[in-house]
Amino acid sequence: MAKGADYIIQGTLQQSTLEKAASLMRAIAHPLRLKIIVLLDKNKTANVNKIYKLLNTEQSIVSQHLKIMRNADLVNTKRDGKFIHYSVNYTTIQQINAVLEKYRTK
Repeated sequence: MAKGADYIIQGTLQQSTLEKAASLMRAIAHPLRLKIIVLLDKNKTANVNKIYKLLNTEQSIVSQHLKIMRNADLVNTKRDGKFIHYSVNYTTIQQINAVLEKYRTK
């Protein structure tokens, strides 16, 4: 018989899926990163200069948060010369929503 958390998750999501979901939620669970997602959703794409100017935040801070978001696959990137354009990775957002929806209280 399984013990502790292993017993709780038997028959639901795999441990690796839960760990990935938790990692994604940690990456998204910051007010500035949520603002960046909203901004990118509204604008479809933006480079770091546009993001930090629109959010009235320092460029270095925005860059640090974008790195976290890239590592978590929350944003897509596309290089255009010396600029990197960011957009929302809706596939990852849908995966987060699917995990949350599975356990939503009805």
